[in-house]
Amino acid sequence: MPDERTIALYDAEADVYAEQSHRGRRYPRLERFIDALPPGARVLDLGCGPGTWAARMVERGLDVDALDASTGMAAAAKSAYGLDVRVGTFDDVTGENAYDGIWAHYSLLHAPRDALPRHLAALARALRRDGHFLIVMKLGEGEARDSKDRLYTYYTEPKLERLLTDAGFAITEREHGDDVGFDGSPHRYIVLHARKL
Repeated sequence: MPDERTIALYDAEADVYAEQSHRGRRYPRLERFIDALPPGARVLDLGCGPGTWAARMVERGLDVDALDASTGMAAAAKSAYGLDVRVGTFDDVTGENAYDGIWAHYSLLHAPRDALPRHLAALARALRRDGHFLIVMKLGEGEARDSKDRLYTYYTEPKLERLLTDAGFAITEREHGDDVGFDGSPHRYIVLHARKL
């Protein structure tokens, strides 16, 4: 079950979030993700927010399924980029062998801990064999709400690796870094690049 308080925050502050996004700037990690896919690949942008990354994927010639649980974010993506975002939750990923790539950029960290294994399993089913999966998560332990009342579930690197492996992914690359969130708080993050076995 998605966290309604988190979705309500994104609905209320979608325009502010969109203004703070990387609009108009190239994002090397995204460009590498796109470059690894075949021309015209079908991609799921899971938790697409205001559509910044999905719009760039479309610009690069990909067939993008942009999904977000926030109607406010969907409206922001439509206004800024003309994107038709599918409003739905992580549980609405139900296809099989539907995508060449899945981009989960700071989205699955809002899933409750007991739900993440089934979400990852659904993503693995939806991804074609050898398809590319990118996930970005905040590192840590436990669950907490930030100053904007968004729910976060934190994972250690070994735990997150096990969850991906159990779901049927092979990790091919990893990155670590530090950043500042939408609420202004610093965090340590991990990026895992994986392939569907």
